Amino acid sequence: MRLVLDPAAFAELREAAKFYEESRKGLGHGFLENVEGAFDSIVRHPTLWRKLKGGFRRCLVHRFPYGIIYAVENDTIYVAAVMHLRREPGYWEHREG
Repeated sequence: MRLVLDPAAFAELREAAKFYEESRKGLGHGFLENVEGAFDSIVRHPTLWRKLKGGFRRCLVHRFPYGIIYAVENDTIYVAAVMHLRREPGYWEHREG
């Protein structure tokens, strides 16, 4: 399976890592490691996580209040958002793979 990030999802990932790193040295790196672990889990078991509307699913990131919003089509996993769980729900719904 191939994992593709929406440009906005990539920006969210980068901004969150920067925020955590500025909060405490090494925390941004820890965040990225946990997101990478979530990506690996999604690739291994793409249908494991809870379904959302529009064919999307949400995988939670260990230790951090973030979820990976993604959809699976054929051999591609499209990551629409790396969202903070307390952010406005559904803000990402206009993104398509």
